[in-house]
Amino acid sequence: MPYVEIKHDLDLGPELPDEFKNIAAEQGECENTKLQVIDDFRKYISEHDGCKPHRTDDDYLQKFLRARFWHVESSYQLMVNYYQFREQNKSYFEKVRPLELRSLGDEDIISVTPYRDQNGHRILIYRFGAWKPGKISVDDIFRATIILLELGSLEPIAQVLGGVGIFDLKDLSFNHILHLSPSVAQKMIALLVTSMPVRTAALHIVNQNWVFNAAYNMFKPFLNSAMKERLFIHGSDMKSLHKHISSDHLPKRYGGVHDDYPYQLWLDKLIDNARIHTELGQLGYIF
Repeated sequence: MPYVEIKHDLDLGPELPDEFKNIAAEQGECENTKLQVIDDFRKYISEHDGCKPHRTDDDYLQKFLRARFWHVESSYQLMVNYYQFREQNKSYFEKVRPLELRSLGDEDIISVTPYRDQNGHRILIYRFGAWKPGKISVDDIFRATIILLELGSLEPIAQVLGGVGIFDLKDLSFNHILHLSPSVAQKMIALLVTSMPVRTAALHIVNQNWVFNAAYNMFKPFLNSAMKERLFIHGSDMKSLHKHISSDHLPKRYGGVHDDYPYQLWLDKLIDNARIHTELGQLGYIF
């Protein structure tokens, strides 16, 4: 088994590691022109009135550009979508206390692997069948998801590679579907596709049952063609999943080799991280 580093720390170094620079270059990032493109983006923002970002420094603008392969107009539309989502869903951001969302980890609904897959992606895992709607609201699932995406968008590696999601639908029931709606589906797709400055490189559905069809029919109208191409449905066939994510980089429950790591370990690391407090504090979060 290859060595896989286990670490509940974000990789927040300002420089992209050398092993990912070729990928960044293939996506349009050029060391000789990037500062000029960032400046062009900043000027473009000032000349348009679609949004008023709370920051326009180089690091902040760069993550929007990386998410849209350094195309200024597309990056601007992403930024507009991002701020529109924030304005329309203020309760997901304002006065939210990230450390109070431990219950989603306690219930094992959401987890993030403290290791990357063989291609360098973070893996975000949802176990929707473990969700008890009477105990945890769908809004809290959104709040936790947004925090994780905001944190991921701070990592240069994630800005270039995006992340991978696994939706584990084991034990999904009709009761869960009753707590979903087209507006919930639209918001989830907005987070995964159109409104956050970090890309979803692939989304894997595993252990789905007959209830999945009802849920999928709700989400399908909001999926664009690019996202449909990155959506993979595996059922209980973990070998199918392993064609995309090596078993050396998966939990045992998915035919991998790793133990499950509780979500709370990530939260514990946030407590003393001054930069995280500053970054999230600017967005309205409270520590």
